[in-house]
Amino acid sequence: MFKKILVANRGEIALRIIRACRELGIASVAIHSTADADAMHVKVADESVCIGPPPSRRSYLHIPAIISAAEITSADAVHPGYGFLSENAEFAEVCRRAGLTFIGPLPEHMHLMGDKVQARTTMATHGVPVLPGTGIIKTDEEAFAAVDRIGLPVILKATAGGGGRGMKIVHEKSRLRDQLHTARAEAQAGFGNPGVFIERFVDAPRHIEVQVIGDGKGRVVALGERECSIQRRHQKLVEEAPSPALSPDERAQLLDRVAHAVAAVKYLSVGTLEFLFERTPDGKPHFYFMEMNPRIQVEHTVTEMVTGVDLVREQIRIAAGIPLDVDGLREKSKARGHAIEVRINAEDPKTFAPSPGAITALHMPGGPGVRIDSHIYQGYVVPPHYDSLIAKLIVHGEDRLSAIARLRRALDEFIIEGIKTNLDFHKRLTQMDDFVRAKLDTRFVERMH
Repeated sequence: MFKKILVANRGEIALRIIRACRELGIASVAIHSTADADAMHVKVADESVCIGPPPSRRSYLHIPAIISAAEITSADAVHPGYGFLSENAEFAEVCRRAGLTFIGPLPEHMHLMGDKVQARTTMATHGVPVLPGTGIIKTDEEAFAAVDRIGLPVILKATAGGGGRGMKIVHEKSRLRDQLHTARAEAQAGFGNPGVFIERFVDAPRHIEVQVIGDGKGRVVALGERECSIQRRHQKLVEEAPSPALSPDERAQLLDRVAHAVAAVKYLSVGTLEFLFERTPDGKPHFYFMEMNPRIQVEHTVTEMVTGVDLVREQIRIAAGIPLDVDGLREKSKARGHAIEVRINAEDPKTFAPSPGAITALHMPGGPGVRIDSHIYQGYVVPPHYDSLIAKLIVHGEDRLSAIARLRRALDEFIIEGIKTNLDFHKRLTQMDDFVRAKLDTRFVERMH
C-alpha cells in the first residue's frame, strides 16, 4: 500500500480523497493555490503545498508544480480526483516517468476514451449500441452526405470535448455549413482540437450511466447504473440510483453488456459509461453509448449509498496492485434501496450566475440516511476562480418515494447565508409531480422555467 498520496485537486473531492487515505492509514498531501490557503482540504491533510496563484493554469493545471510538490513531500502516488487533470493522459504519463503511481486509468485508456470517435468505435466493436453517426468530418461535403444518410435532426460534437462546447444541434440542412464551422471553432478554442463528428439527435432522452471497476487484467464489475437526466446546459444537477426507468431484466442486460466491453479493453480503475436512453411507443428500450469518463465521477456517491462500496478506497487499492474482490463486489452491486444526490452550487437560482463570497451562516442537515460531501464552513469565502459546486447532499431511503421525502426534509434543514445558492431550485424541483413520478428527461429543467 502507498505511504503518502498527493491529492491533485481541491474542494469537496479533495476532502473526500483525504478521508479515504486516513481510513487506509495513508498520509495525504494537499496542494492549493493562494486563493485556497484557508480551504478545508488544506486544513485536514497531513501536509500542504502552495503551488501557485488562483488561475487554474498556474496552479491546479500546472503539471511541473504538482510534480515538484509530490517530490518535495516524498509522495509515492497522485490522486487527480475529477476535473482539472483527471483525464489528462500527459499528466498520467509524467507521473509514471517521475516514479509516481497515478491513481486512475492507464494513459492509453485515457487516449482511447478521450477521443469520442475512437471510444464509439471501440464500444460498438464489443457489442455496445451507439447512435448512427460518423467519424471525424473533414469536409462540408462529407457532412451533407452524412445528414442525407442519418436524417435530420443531427448533433455536431467535438471529438475531444465535453460540457457542451463544440456541440450544435442542426434541424435544417441550410444551417449545417455554418453550424459545422462554429462547432469546429469552439472545439479548437476549448480543447485545442477542431475535430467534429455527427450523430443522430435524440430529443429529450433520459441520461443513464453505468459505474464500472476494472483491474487491468480483464476482470470488471459493473456496480449498477445512475440516472442523471436532470441537467442544465449538459451540466448535471440531480443524480439517483438505481434508475427508475429500467426493469430488472433491462438493467441486467445493460450491465452485462457494459462489463463485457470494458473487460475486453482490460480497463484499469473506476470509470463511467454514459448513455442516452429512450423507449419507443411500443415500450422497447434503446440505449446509445455517448462516452466513457475514465475517472471518479461527482455523482459516485449515490452508487456508494446503494451498494456500500467505497469507490475511492477501491480506486486506491487497485492502483496499489491489490487484487479486485470480484465476487464480493458483484454481490454488493445489487442495489439496496434508493439514493438521490443534489448538487448545491454557489449561484443565483434564477440566472445561474456564480455567487462567490463569504458564508456568514451555515447549518447542514443530518439524521438517518443523510450524507453531506462538502468543503465549506461558516466564515469560508467561496472564491470566484473555480467551479460553483460547494456541496453535495445525498440521501438514501428504502425506496424512491422515501428517499424523496428524506431529501425534502434535508433541504428544508440546509441553511447557507451570505451567498446565493440553488437550494430553492432543488426544493421546488422535489415538489413537482413529474419528478415524483419519475417522468424525467434531459429537457426537464427547460420546462421548469
